[in-house]
Amino acid sequence: QVQLVESGGGLVQAGGSLRLSCAASGSIFSINAMGWYRQAPGKQRELVAEITSGGSTNYADSVKGRSNISRDSAKNTVYLQMNSLKPEDTAVYYCKMVLTSRNFPFRNSYWGQGTQVTVSS
Repeated sequence: QVQLVESGGGLVQAGGSLRLSCAASGSIFSINAMGWYRQAPGKQRELVAEITSGGSTNYADSVKGRSNISRDSAKNTVYLQMNSLKPEDTAVYYCKMVLTSRNFPFRNSYWGQGTQVTVSS
């Protein structure tokens, strides 16, 4: 069984910074892409940033230049550093990993439980 656990969310003032972490545990064979998504009240879940196993990254236009996604493959962990936060960044942030578990020999997507980020003006 695979679990993803996020941490690092919280309340921050506009202009501040946060670093989110997401660690995967369980019977993992390999991890491909890792990413962060967010969902604000009344809105659809949207991609924030993603990183491939080769280190290629992709960012939403709304966070480009203010965020940095990175991964530590040895720790099965993905990070999202967010700077110059704005009230519109307020949302629940979810991590997602595309991975192959030792119990199921096909790639599958796994999600964390979400962590709340609130940016006050």
